[in-house]
Amino acid sequence: MVSALESYWRRWRGSTAVDSRIRKTLVDTLYARPSSLIIGACNGVATSSVGAYVTQDRTLTLLTAVLLLVAVFRIALGLALPKMKFVAPRRMEVVYEIGAFAFSGLTGIIAAYAILMDFGTAIQLMLLANAAVYGVGIAARNAGRPVIAIGQLCLSLLPVVAACVYVGSLPLLMTALGLLLCIPAMVSIIKDVFDVLKRSITAAETSRRLADKMEKLARTDIVTGLLNRAGLNHHLTAALMDIANDRKLALVWVDLDRFKFVNDTLGHQVGDKVLANVARRLREEAPGTATIARFGGDEFIVAFEADRRDEVEKMAVKLLDALTRPYRFRGERIEIGASMGIAMLPDDASDLEPLLQAADLALYHAKVNGRNQMSFYHPSMNRDLVRRREIEAELRQAVQRDELSIFFQPIVDLETGRIRCFEALVRWFHPEKGEMRPDEFIPVAEETGAIVTLGNWILAQAAQIAAHWPEHVTLAVNLSPLQIRTPGAALGILAALKEAGLDPHRLELEITESVLVDHDQTTEAFIAELSQAGVRFALDDFGTGYSSLAYLHKYPFGKIKVDRSFVSGSHVGKKSEAIIRAVSEMGSTLEMEIVAEGIETIEQVRTVREAGCTLGQGYYFSRAVPDYLATMLLAREQQTTDQDQRVAS
Repeated sequence: MVSALESYWRRWRGSTAVDSRIRKTLVDTLYARPSSLIIGACNGVATSSVGAYVTQDRTLTLLTAVLLLVAVFRIALGLALPKMKFVAPRRMEVVYEIGAFAFSGLTGIIAAYAILMDFGTAIQLMLLANAAVYGVGIAARNAGRPVIAIGQLCLSLLPVVAACVYVGSLPLLMTALGLLLCIPAMVSIIKDVFDVLKRSITAAETSRRLADKMEKLARTDIVTGLLNRAGLNHHLTAALMDIANDRKLALVWVDLDRFKFVNDTLGHQVGDKVLANVARRLREEAPGTATIARFGGDEFIVAFEADRRDEVEKMAVKLLDALTRPYRFRGERIEIGASMGIAMLPDDASDLEPLLQAADLALYHAKVNGRNQMSFYHPSMNRDLVRRREIEAELRQAVQRDELSIFFQPIVDLETGRIRCFEALVRWFHPEKGEMRPDEFIPVAEETGAIVTLGNWILAQAAQIAAHWPEHVTLAVNLSPLQIRTPGAALGILAALKEAGLDPHRLELEITESVLVDHDQTTEAFIAELSQAGVRFALDDFGTGYSSLAYLHKYPFGKIKVDRSFVSGSHVGKKSEAIIRAVSEMGSTLEMEIVAEGIETIEQVRTVREAGCTLGQGYYFSRAVPDYLATMLLAREQQTTDQDQRVAS
């Protein structure tokens, strides 16, 4: 039996060390229900006090006094320790163990002393019964910690067993035998109770861990390992509660530039690796206590505490520099930028939701102003947003209300001075607000998708007007990237030309370099289909974007339009003239026509003509005019030509 107890002892000691959380739960069972501890202590002290009072024995009185001190000590610690969260479970167990063993040992010794001193049957029975009942009862109560339960059982009963055997009377020997047999029986019960209790706690702990794991997974982005949107809300809510009154919470909303192009051209696996590397760089550069999350798609959020705005700006610049460094995968050099919107609490908002809205609005302005920029929130952004929403709503109705008109600006042959082409430009005359500037409503149309409907309408209207011009005059129309990517866009353009009766060879579609930077198979198919039908293409605003000779080699451009910034303005000089000359020489070699935009003076006409440009466009020749004035310009030009021919003849 002793070896079995030692085996149980070692196993229980070892098993409780397996998991500290399970151990803490089991230790907590010792301090649970302090009322039972108080009742047991009071009953033991009262029973011993009655024995001491009846017998008037000094030794018994002294033992009772010590028992009282131990009981007070146990009750005080039993009520105080559970409230002390900083006390380790192991220390709480040791303290309980000392008090429990002392009280149980004293209870057994007092009962044994009564038997040895032969105080009388009543006193002996009372004290023996107290020791036996306490030992059995406390064993069941403390089964969560078997070492303590078995120790208390033995300390309560074994002194009584020893005293009974020492006296040696047959009744006491039978009592000793019964108490001895009680010990293994109670050990078996303790074991069973402990096993059931531990299995229940282990199952509950496993369920809790699984729930924690599921909760963590639910708050974690699989691709990057960062927090997802749910995790971000949880962490930011906690951060708002913990932030000091004199500190600020900065929220940086990051949107990757050109990530869709990477995903479409190199595949989603490479796209996921780019996102994972973006997450790694954000972790490396952001403050150690920052909350970093993938908000969705190619958007990330970095939130951190700061004292001043300039600290936030320095950190944002650091993050922006890190994200714009090239990435390399499978030998591919990938370059993406990032736009950032920044808002701060309490400067820009008083709570989480308005703070997110402010950062989102700042991000919107950063993207509108161009790529690879950051923007701090400002209250005026709200007014701009309201203004844009008004324009968006009114623009959708402008076509039906006949508020839009097509104006035409001539493109002139620099050698002959004759009109070779008209560029179609939209004008919006609002009945209440007057003329709306194109740079005010075109970006809104681009952002909202209304540019598709607007662009199709412009092309259809302009084609019907151009069909009445002389055959040698072509029509130039700007195309938005959204129009090109719209399913069936090429067929729609050809249908509009057919309906207007305009030969496809007389249509020039102007596209910017940004379309080609973000190109995909849809763009290539669009250009190929229209080129095959005879439609011409011009590269617009050349020199302002990601200018690449590869575009000129790959796509069937017949015309290059040099941006007005190289022709007119404060920065025009020898360098800009050299650039125009180089582009013109290249165009001549490739058999392309070069259009100089923004010509305002006769000096600029001479400069661009000497540099090799073949065509010119700008206020020097004419502003954009209504269709009837465009017809008058052509008619006047024809009259001049006819007069020159008559004079020559």
